[in-house]
Amino acid sequence: MPSKKEEMHAERRNQFIAEARREQAAREKTYRERALKLFPWVCARCGREFSGKKLRQLTVHHKDHNHDNNPPDGSNWELLCIYCHDNEHARYLAAEWYDEEKPGEEKEPLSTHQPFAGLDALLKDKK
Repeated sequence: MPSKKEEMHAERRNQFIAEARREQAAREKTYRERALKLFPWVCARCGREFSGKKLRQLTVHHKDHNHDNNPPDGSNWELLCIYCHDNEHARYLAAEWYDEEKPGEEKEPLSTHQPFAGLDALLKDKK
C-alpha cells in the first residue's frame, strides 16, 4: 500500500503531466488547424492520403525544428504522417550526434585550400 508521501508525489506528477498535455494540445491546435486548412491532407514524404479518423495520424512538422516559429503562411510547416515525422526527427538527431550536415542545412567546406588550382596553366607553359 502506498504511503501518503508517495500518493502526494503521484498526484503532483499526474497534475504536471495533465497540464503539460493541455498546453501542448492548445499550442498544437492553433498551428495544426491552420496547417490542415492550408495544405492537402497528404504526407509530404510518403504521399499517403488521410481523411476521417486517420487524419489524426497526419502531423505538422516544423522544417527548422523550432516549434515557436509558426508563420501565418505556413512556410515553416509540412504535413507528415506519424511514421515519416518520427523518421525525420531521428535523422536530425543522428546528424546532430555525428556532427554531420543536418537535413535542410548547408555546412561550410572543411577546407578551402585547392592544391591543384592553376596546375593546368603550369603544364601548358612547360610544353
